[in-house]
Order: sequence, then C-alpha cells, then structure tokens
Amino acid sequence: MPQLAQRVGRAKPSAIMVIAEKAKQLKAAGRDIISFSIGVPNFLPGEHVYAAARESLQRDSGQYGSNRGADTLLDAFLAHIEKLGFTGYGRNNLSIGIGAKQVLYNLAEALLNEGDEITFPAPYWTTYRDIADILGAKVNVLPCPPEQNYKLTPAQLDAALARKPKVFLFNNPSNPTGMVYTREEIAALAEVLVKYPDTWIITDDIYNSMVFDGIGYHNFVHAKPELKDRLIFVDSVSKTYGMPGWRVGLVAGPEVVAKAITTLNSNHITSLPEVITAAAVAAFAGPQDVPRAKCEEFAGKRDIVVNALRAIPGVVCPRPQGAFYAFPDISVAFGKSHNGVRIDSDVDFCAALLEAKGVACVPGSAFGEPRALRISYTCPTAQLQPGLERIQAFFAELT
Repeated sequence: MPQLAQRVGRAKPSAIMVIAEKAKQLKAAGRDIISFSIGVPNFLPGEHVYAAARESLQRDSGQYGSNRGADTLLDAFLAHIEKLGFTGYGRNNLSIGIGAKQVLYNLAEALLNEGDEITFPAPYWTTYRDIADILGAKVNVLPCPPEQNYKLTPAQLDAALARKPKVFLFNNPSNPTGMVYTREEIAALAEVLVKYPDTWIITDDIYNSMVFDGIGYHNFVHAKPELKDRLIFVDSVSKTYGMPGWRVGLVAGPEVVAKAITTLNSNHITSLPEVITAAAVAAFAGPQDVPRAKCEEFAGKRDIVVNALRAIPGVVCPRPQGAFYAFPDISVAFGKSHNGVRIDSDVDFCAALLEAKGVACVPGSAFGEPRALRISYTCPTAQLQPGLERIQAFFAELT
C-alpha cells in the first residue's frame, strides 16, 4: 500500500477539539456537562449581518471571487484597521483566508522553509506549534510562566532574536491566557524588534476588540512605524462579531507577503463565497453595539471567574485583561487524589474533573504550560457560577 507523506505523521488533532468532542459525547449520553473548553464567543452577530447575507443570496452571481478578497471586503477591512491605528495600507497590502487559522497556515508556507526557525512565547495557541511541526520548521518556545504574568520580557525576546529566527509570532490579547500587553510593554518589545531586521513579525491579534480595564489595544507598528515593512497583522470576524463558523480571516502586511498569500489562495481556496463576504463586510462596516456590549459582558464574567479561582487555596491565576479566557496554575493539585484517582499532571486533572464533576477544561500542556488549564468563560451566564462551584468542590475533595 502506498505511504502517506511524512508531514501527516507530524500532524496532531487539535487538543482543544478533542476535549470539546469528549464533552459533547458525554452530554449526548445524558451527563450534565458544563463546558469551559472551546474558544467560541457564544453570541450571534447583529441582524444587519444576516440582512446583508440574505440580500447577497438574492443577487448571487454563482461566480468565482477574487483570490485576494472582494474589493468591498478589502475596503471594509482597511477602514477597520485604520481605526486600530494601521495607516498607509491599501488593497495590495491585504489578503483573505478561510478563517485566521488558514491565514496563519498560508503565512507559514509563504515565510518558512523546512528547517527555518520560528519563535513565539508560551503559553501559545496550540495551532502555532502544530503548523510549524507539519511544515518541518524548528520551534523556539519562550517560556512565560505565571510568575511573570504570562508575558514576554524584552530580555527574553532579545536573546531569542539573537538566534536569527525567520519568524517571530506574537499573540495579543492572548489565547490561552487572556493577558494583554500595555502600551509601554509593547513599546519595550518593539525597541528590541528594530534591532533584528531579518526577522518577519506576525501579530495574531484577533481579540483586539476584546480588551478590558481601559488599557487599549497596541501593536508594535504603533510604537515603531519602521517595522511596517516586515510586520504582518492577522485579524478575523470570528471572535469580535460572534462569527467563528463563517470562517473569514484577513491579513495586512507588506505587498510581497499579501501577494504570496493571494497566490496560495489561488491554489488552495480560490475565494470566499459571496454570501460570506457580504456578511463580513456588514460586520466590519455596520453597527458595533453587539461587540461593545459583549466586551463589557466578558469583563464582568472575567471578574467572577478570577475571584472564584483565587478563592481556591494554592491556585494562582494572573488577572486577564482581554479575550475570554482564564489560565490558572492548578499544579497545587499534583500528587493528590480525587476519589482514589491520582492526579500527576494537567491532563490527569482535566480528565478527573470532567468525569467527577462534568466540567470540561483544556489542559495547559496543549498550550505549552503543563501546570495550568484553560477556562473559556463564554458559556451562558447561568452555567458560569455552577461550573466554578464544581471546580471549587473538586479541589476541596482532593486528598
């Protein structure tokens, strides 16, 4: 029998989806399950988005679209990023993908040869490592433990870039930690980045509209405009507008990069469907009241989650200021048992918690931090407090 390509052997199923699927199966079997696992915003976009989609269906041309993206979408995205402080960009600086995940995969294909090095902080989104492994890139992970609020320091970045990696990948606000870098922290890192002109910079900032406590969203190019010729900004409609299933990702960067992504699209996906494009345009250009309201709601949920976790003896939970995640260090549970089940790792902990209490969380090792777990707190408000109480009870029952 013919053999599969070697890269398939390096591909792994998403750890997040594995947990989510297990929770779904238990729920279908009649178990009372509260899921804090999958990172979906759990709200729907405004009615104007659906109206735009319906109108698009009525005038559907049935034709292929642009590999780069429809002009209407590119213009709406340009207006969107200008509000974020990205100026001087045109359509030739942009391209699209089937969600930000596919954009990131295309970027990795466009920028990384096999054996090239990519560096990024940990905790990291699981897919970063998975993509690098599939493409045969070398990964240099920069550990950012809870003791430093899961944030990268300029000294760490300087040491990493001295190795001359091909790509530096940065996520702000962070999935899985929910941490957000302040203007001053971004400026300090940008000072380091200007010293290493041969490294591409990718900023995966799809949670840029979900920032709490008035600290604002900041990017390296705001602090150092000279980074513009090698900085690549990735965004999506998934989190901000409650549209993860619509699968629209976008990228803004140097023309040569946008052209490369567009060329790959011509071979991979051809284009986005017209109805999806129309919905994304409406999301960017239409009323922003739903995203603003949800940002306020998530900030309130954040407080409930952090307060509940910090009330558990030994649990450490840096205070997130964006996205919709908390990332507590639960290693105080290691070496203990729950109803005779010994817990020696984050994976053991999450498995025991799901079985005993019906609460699904993702082990931190999936994100490069095995002392922690990720809690996505976008579940219905009525489930939030009961889920947290189950976690507290689980800890109280450890022996």
